[in-house]
Amino acid sequence: MKIKYIILFLFTFTISKSLSAQVKLLSIDQLEERIGQGKDTIYVINFWATWCAPCVKEIPNFEKLGVTYRNQPLKVILISVDFKSKLDKAVIPFVKRNNLKSEVYVINEESEQLYIDKISKDWTGSLPATLIVNKQKGTRKFYEQEFTYLQLEKVYLENK
Repeated sequence: MKIKYIILFLFTFTISKSLSAQVKLLSIDQLEERIGQGKDTIYVINFWATWCAPCVKEIPNFEKLGVTYRNQPLKVILISVDFKSKLDKAVIPFVKRNNLKSEVYVINEESEQLYIDKISKDWTGSLPATLIVNKQKGTRKFYEQEFTYLQLEKVYLENK
């Protein structure tokens, strides 16, 4: 009987550790570096929070986009603006509960205004927000709105 509990504990611990390895802190400079890695890649970067109902509602649309266009040079990145202190208590459980497959990060900046201004001068700070970067074309398009899947797919294809 004890063996079952030990195995269960180790399995749970391993899953928990692998999820925390999946969700990392990311500064804006690290984001720019990450974007710089793919010359022909289109990055669809969604800024969201676990407490933002429209954000939570649209996240499955980003996941679907990533799956639908998985054979294309597309990278979906989900960046939570939850406080760093919420990583273990809110963000990782959310990622686990929703079985997210996209890259997931928590913003690691002391100043909200710093990352808001670096992402887009047009960003008022409202959520959800999405940045689409096409490295090949040298374009960055910013959207401060909630997307349905069809709207998201349309802006992805327009920026492709």
